[in-house]
Amino acid sequence: MRRLTYGFLLLNVLIYTKAIDIYYDEELANVEEEPSSAVNNIENNANLPSFRNAHILWPYPFNNKSDPTKVNETSEAADMRLHLSKLKSQNRKARFGYWSYPQSPIVDMMLQTVAVNYSPTNANDPFDFLRDSYPLPKGINQPFEEYDYVIVGAGSSGSVLASRLTEDKPRATVLLLEAGRPEMLISDIPFLTQYLQQTDYVWPYAMEHQPGVCLGSEEQRCYMPRGKAVGGSSVTNSMVYTRGRPQDWDRIAADGNYGWSYNEVLPFFIKSERADLKKYKNMPYHGRDGELVVENVPFKTGLVEAFLAAGRDFGHPTIDYNDPDQLGFGYVQTVSNKGHRLSAAKAFLHQHKRRKNLHILTEARATKVLIDSESKKAYAVEYIKNNLKRTVHCRREIILSAGPIGSPQLLMLSGIGPQEHLQTLGIPVIADIKVGRSMYDHVSFPGVVFKLNSTNASLLEPKVATLPNLMQWLQFGDGLLATPGGVEAIGYLKTSLSEESIPDIELASIGGSLTLDAGGAIRKSWKINDKTYFNAFGSLSGADTWQAIPTLLQPKSKGFLELRDTSPFSHPKLFGNYLSDPRDLATLKEAVKYIIKLGESQPFRKYDASLYLAPYPSCSAHPVGSEQYWECAIRTMIVSARDPISTCKMGPQTDPDAIVDPELRVYGVDRLRIVDASIIPHPLSGRSNAAEIMIGEKAANMIRNTWSNAIV
Repeated sequence: MRRLTYGFLLLNVLIYTKAIDIYYDEELANVEEEPSSAVNNIENNANLPSFRNAHILWPYPFNNKSDPTKVNETSEAADMRLHLSKLKSQNRKARFGYWSYPQSPIVDMMLQTVAVNYSPTNANDPFDFLRDSYPLPKGINQPFEEYDYVIVGAGSSGSVLASRLTEDKPRATVLLLEAGRPEMLISDIPFLTQYLQQTDYVWPYAMEHQPGVCLGSEEQRCYMPRGKAVGGSSVTNSMVYTRGRPQDWDRIAADGNYGWSYNEVLPFFIKSERADLKKYKNMPYHGRDGELVVENVPFKTGLVEAFLAAGRDFGHPTIDYNDPDQLGFGYVQTVSNKGHRLSAAKAFLHQHKRRKNLHILTEARATKVLIDSESKKAYAVEYIKNNLKRTVHCRREIILSAGPIGSPQLLMLSGIGPQEHLQTLGIPVIADIKVGRSMYDHVSFPGVVFKLNSTNASLLEPKVATLPNLMQWLQFGDGLLATPGGVEAIGYLKTSLSEESIPDIELASIGGSLTLDAGGAIRKSWKINDKTYFNAFGSLSGADTWQAIPTLLQPKSKGFLELRDTSPFSHPKLFGNYLSDPRDLATLKEAVKYIIKLGESQPFRKYDASLYLAPYPSCSAHPVGSEQYWECAIRTMIVSARDPISTCKMGPQTDPDAIVDPELRVYGVDRLRIVDASIIPHPLSGRSNAAEIMIGEKAANMIRNTWSNAIV
């Protein structure tokens, strides 16, 4: 009923949507068929084609010049075609001499419901039925004054932790505080991943200005949004499931972090996972009984096959890239369930929100951890909800799962951090430890684009964000909207510059490129400014393209963060220090050369792919395609991959930079732990979300062991 109602809600934009659908004045075609067979399908099916297993790029064009169905086109149809052609030209928006097509009315309407500070015009929010909710359990009108555990942050780690700590008997009581809102149906749509990065579902963090990087970004500041929702960044990320390599975890254990070797963390990866992968779901390193569904994307373009074939030609087998014993390229694995985003909240909280011992407060902003100055024991959390300041006490432990930015910020506001920095702000020091002084982040370069001299080959937004595709996704969970921001495959490279036995570059093959929405949400999700984008890529609007985006997995450059002031509502100052170590730039340049080699290889020749050399305004002094050009391009277009770690670094007591011990207990303070990506001490060879969920599983096990003999 919910999906049906939503479908009817969108019918009022059907006519305008159809105008956008045939934006190029061309007929429908199946992306996986040759034009001739597509024509036959249209001729033989007067009704709409079947959605099930169709993998339809709807409506996707083929070349009208060879379209035999146009011969008998009626005058009415020709008139309509002329009218729509006029609509097309009227709706183009000139930007720096180029155009961008209007945002799909479907997208426009859907994003209205997740916009920053969205507020309905009357008391009855028409979109309320699309939102999840987390009321207190039946019979409980207000939160308790005291709980066994207080968890700050319902992100990936916090959601797992709250679920596990409330499932055992005798049952411990848990209060889960989350500053964001519950997710809704719109955030379930994988294709809208990039659109979510400028909504109220993210903390809009940005790095402080750093000369020589992010030259094409707004204010020349690198944008790094983090999830602000029940489910955290698992509500807004690209859904890619990667664990890192075994060597990553073995290196962490070798530093003195007992219990964190690959073989020791693998059971916690497996525990939460329910693999639904075509060829690999029964492999011993995958889980089959967990809550977190990991699956292959149900839709893909032919470009992914070219990418994987090119990889094989250069010695990279097509594999399960989470296989601990193999390195290569593979179809992307996503945390999704039948084509719908599966956030950590959906997987671990939603079905348990009626538990009497689990209380979840949304839009509740934690502002301080209260710590006894003599015993150094954490005993309460202050938070603000509905503009009222409240205090909740804790019998056992307070756990911060506010993420790699929120957790160190809350620690420092509570008096735990570098003494000199806290004293400068007038914050009484409880524990003098180096909170926030270490921060690593993966960075990416979305600037290597190939133009395809063929039609019907790649994703383009006007043909993706349509009502028929929405209805197909709602009914079956497949079709174009099931693709996670266009990512179709992942590849791992170990460049010649790698000093270790682990890959230092990840390649994300896209079923198009950053131009697929003609300068809309994709470049805005990175805050690439108008001047840079439209001068460099404006000429590609509406063209079929392909790109692979390289991500630096083992950055040598290390940043840090610190408080801006004593207000919990101010964003911390973030200093990425991107590319400050010259080895990072050299590694990205080698990755660029490798992508060019892939795009010019035999598998891409069927698309007549040619390298597009963007005329970046900031790089006009360098010969296009030269070494200096690519260095400048990287410095212009570098973006955060939104995987910050190490701000509350885990380490043994002998590590002077460690914030938590291997059991995630904060040094110098009793009954306080950190459970999120901030504890990861070294960069991982993959995205961080799967690791965050594993950390939640492992932390729950450690905490339960600590309190196993407690009597409630």
